[in-house]
Amino acid sequence: LFKVYLFILRERKKRCPIFMEPQNLTGVSEFFLMGLSDDLELQPLLFGLFLSMYLVTVLGNLLIILAVSSDPHLYTPMYFFLSNLSLADIGFSTTTIPKMLLNIQTHNRSITYADCLTQVSFFFLFGCLDNLLLAVMAYDRFVAICHPLHYPVIMNPCLCGFLVLVSFFSSLLDSQIHCLMVSQLTFCTSVEIHHFFCDAPQLLHLACSDTSINTILLYFMGAIFGGVPLSGILCSYTRIVSSILRVPSTGGKCKAFSTCGSHLSVVCLFYGTGLGVYLSSSVSPSPRKGAVASVMYTVVTPMLNPFIYSLRNKDIKRALWRIISRTD
Repeated sequence: LFKVYLFILRERKKRCPIFMEPQNLTGVSEFFLMGLSDDLELQPLLFGLFLSMYLVTVLGNLLIILAVSSDPHLYTPMYFFLSNLSLADIGFSTTTIPKMLLNIQTHNRSITYADCLTQVSFFFLFGCLDNLLLAVMAYDRFVAICHPLHYPVIMNPCLCGFLVLVSFFSSLLDSQIHCLMVSQLTFCTSVEIHHFFCDAPQLLHLACSDTSINTILLYFMGAIFGGVPLSGILCSYTRIVSSILRVPSTGGKCKAFSTCGSHLSVVCLFYGTGLGVYLSSSVSPSPRKGAVASVMYTVVTPMLNPFIYSLRNKDIKRALWRIISRTD
């Protein structure tokens, strides 16, 4: 028995660089979010930059929701999905940025275990919801361009509401699975996360317990909730492009492309930045560089979405001008 005990101690020393008793951190410990930089002189600049970006994100997406809800001409499936996407973008940004701003302002990098689990849960909830709503919007554009005569019948209010509910509950399932996965990990005390939010892959790297099953589950869930919607988007746009190329007139082709140009821009921005973060983390071993790269899809993308839809869409611009004229 004594030899078995020595063997267990030796294995624990291998797993934790600082030999401490691994423990589940629920209610007794905390993580430390190291943020984007350790330079104290950069902190006020980072605070001002991210505060302004967060305010622009919230204000821009709220204006989209207000424009859609206030204009009866925008009571269509496309704008219904757009308002839900804007709501998801607000939630996505609110999950990470306010905590980072609070840490910069208070010079305190700690986050409790419960808050970290909550952040992981909401991050995957809104991130997955963004992903699924983009796939639903691609299907909407496919029906509008490839089956225009049947569009009002196919994209009826009941189906639109059902698609949004399915997207939400699928995202909720994804977030709860990731939250449960992280809650089963054990950590050494005083864990430092080289990120500005609780990132699940970072937590897996910091765990003292065996994470092989968790890593497999992480990739499997990513393939299901990320790969399947992306495949749906690619399939929809393949059919859309094929249908548009059969239109004889140049004006008809331009008009058809203009109806899905904004959505295609957002899709490219969302998946392009996500792929960029993945490639940068694979090439560079530095977790801090990965954190800087992840700013693109967690902060910049939700901020740019309202500009893309408002600048490229005459209906949204018209509705926004009506709101502004009422306030004058």
